[in-house]
Amino acid sequence: MSSLQGTLLQLTIESIYLNHVLSLPVYRPANYTPLKSYGLLICQDGHDYFRLGRIARQAEELMEDMEIEETIIVGVPYPDIATRRAWYHPESPISTHYSRFLACELLPFIEQTFSTEIMAHARTLAGDSLAATASLQCALAYPSLFGRVILHSPYVNQPLLNAVEAYNKTVPLTIYHAIGTEETNVTLTTGEKADFLTPNRVLHQLLTRTPFSYTYKEFSGDHTWTHWQKDLPHALKNVLST
Repeated sequence: MSSLQGTLLQLTIESIYLNHVLSLPVYRPANYTPLKSYGLLICQDGHDYFRLGRIARQAEELMEDMEIEETIIVGVPYPDIATRRAWYHPESPISTHYSRFLACELLPFIEQTFSTEIMAHARTLAGDSLAATASLQCALAYPSLFGRVILHSPYVNQPLLNAVEAYNKTVPLTIYHAIGTEETNVTLTTGEKADFLTPNRVLHQLLTRTPFSYTYKEFSGDHTWTHWQKDLPHALKNVLST
């Protein structure tokens, strides 16, 4: 495998909303220049996207083939499982803090550091499982900032469905949503088992009734990065196509 033509960076941001210092893995495209503007992709579960999803390599290949726009990719890692749940879960009292961190702290920080497009349609949030839930929650709360979302096997409960149903802003979103047909007995971080497929199909039906640009896919597989990694190029081409 050849080395990346782009650059992998590590940036640090101190968040007041999260009361935490985050170390962010960042992919900057080859031949980056501040004289042009780039798309922005922010991935929750950031280390997983870079290590398990190989997102930098996969995105760079698509950029080289001019199948997706040139994009800066930022990973937002979680420090531990308990904090991940607190940041991402729809019923967590501080999940709104996480959305505010993305909108009010991370986005301005990235825009000060790199030359990025300032339109919502050039900014994408991505996540897997509970991180996908957090991405959708943030886009619903700040659609004028984040116009596109990639969802791989989101955790879906009634509060999330209520948030989608209550969405009344005039700003449309572009959403890519994928779920595995074998995700009927997923082991949660709490040790409990949960059916992800059925509530995702409910979310699918709800999203088809919105004015969003919406793509839904069911893949043959379970709730693991083995399948999300394989689907990433399809998701990126769907949302970030040139």
